Amino acid sequence: MIRRVHSKEVRAAARRKLQERGVSVKDIAEIVYEMQSPYNENLTMDQCIESVEAVLEKREVQHAVLVGIELDVLAEQQKLSEPLQSIVESDEGLFGCDETLALGSVFGYGSIAVTTFGHLDKNKNGIIKKLDTKNGSGVHTFLDDLVASIAASASSRIAHRQRDEEERLEEQRILQLNEQKEQDAV
Repeated sequence: MIRRVHSKEVRAAARRKLQERGVSVKDIAEIVYEMQSPYNENLTMDQCIESVEAVLEKREVQHAVLVGIELDVLAEQQKLSEPLQSIVESDEGLFGCDETLALGSVFGYGSIAVTTFGHLDKNKNGIIKKLDTKNGSGVHTFLDDLVASIAASASSRIAHRQRDEEERLEEQRILQLNEQKEQDAV
């Protein structure tokens, strides 16, 4: 009989796999802070951590993390068949499946997330640079892109929430001005 996996188990497994591979929520939040602080002078690290946590609650993100990390681990153990073993192990530049897997979850956070993902993929900010298979030890062909995806999504989430808050405050200010005008008229 096929076992139905509870979402709590998937969530816990994805977080555990990130930790096992040396990636913490704080590591990802630091990238988010770097990406968003130029646009949000009141941004705190706690807000970045909260945003990363929210992104990690998405089932699609959890699934991508589990699949990507599993492929990286299998490549480290030399358990993939050729030519896939060599392609993943070397992080072949024309492979693209690692970016494709990571991009799948970014699309839900809009164009800011997509462009931020591209920036992070190219510039390798924060822990992404450490994870880059071509520069470090171990195979992180999928993980570096997954971290970029999570950071990009969390960054976009913050940008959109900041705009929502600015609009809410503007509406509140206008409402207060109108109320004041009405009181002055009486």
